[in-house]
Amino acid sequence: MGSKYTKRYTAEFKRDAIALVDSTGKTVTAVSRELGISSESLRGWYRQAKADQGEGAPGELTTAEREELKRLRRQNAEQARTIEVLRKAAVFFAKESDR
Repeated sequence: MGSKYTKRYTAEFKRDAIALVDSTGKTVTAVSRELGISSESLRGWYRQAKADQGEGAPGELTTAEREELKRLRRQNAEQARTIEVLRKAAVFFAKESDR
């Protein structure tokens, strides 16, 4: 099985690894072997870098768009919780006013 933790790489390391793929003309797999990292990790970084440069697949989100989507989803969940509390409060007060 895999390890119990995820290894974190710096943004600089990721940039350098992506630049190595671009500058050497080697495959992502070959570069990942040289650097001792997962080819899937490097492939994901490379794909995301291309999307950020506007060269990604159609419909692929940039990093900024992904961050905004996460922020909006968090905001939506918070508003849904607030609405639920207000709904329960309205029901409570409606019952109290009937007495």
